[in-house]
Amino acid sequence: PQLPHGHLALPSFWKAMEDTLQQSGAQLRAFCQAFGSSTPSPGTQQPLTPAEERKVLSLVSKHGPDKLYQVTSNISGSKDLDLTLLRGQIVALLQSADTKGNTSRWLVDAGGPRGFVPAAKLRPY
Repeated sequence: PQLPHGHLALPSFWKAMEDTLQQSGAQLRAFCQAFGSSTPSPGTQQPLTPAEERKVLSLVSKHGPDKLYQVTSNISGSKDLDLTLLRGQIVALLQSADTKGNTSRWLVDAGGPRGFVPAAKLRPY
């Protein structure tokens, strides 16, 4: 199968990718503003650093905005395949159960590492 922009020269390809990401970023910001103004935020939401924002955009493009969750308190993974995450980090939900079907541990993509976290420490972003 041919990539949609596979016929473009490399600089044009990167420009097309950049435009797509900027458009996704604008959509994400609009989504976040609409979402943020319609629900009372528990505490103040920390602004994302540019690196975190790129990670969020990457997660949105891979998984969609409805799969994003924010970590509500620090998580220190204790078992194999558990992630250690900081409060405020954004992750994408991959599966709402672990390999044994336990729904209190969710499989998430943290923008690189993937692993399990307690579902109770996540809230929709």
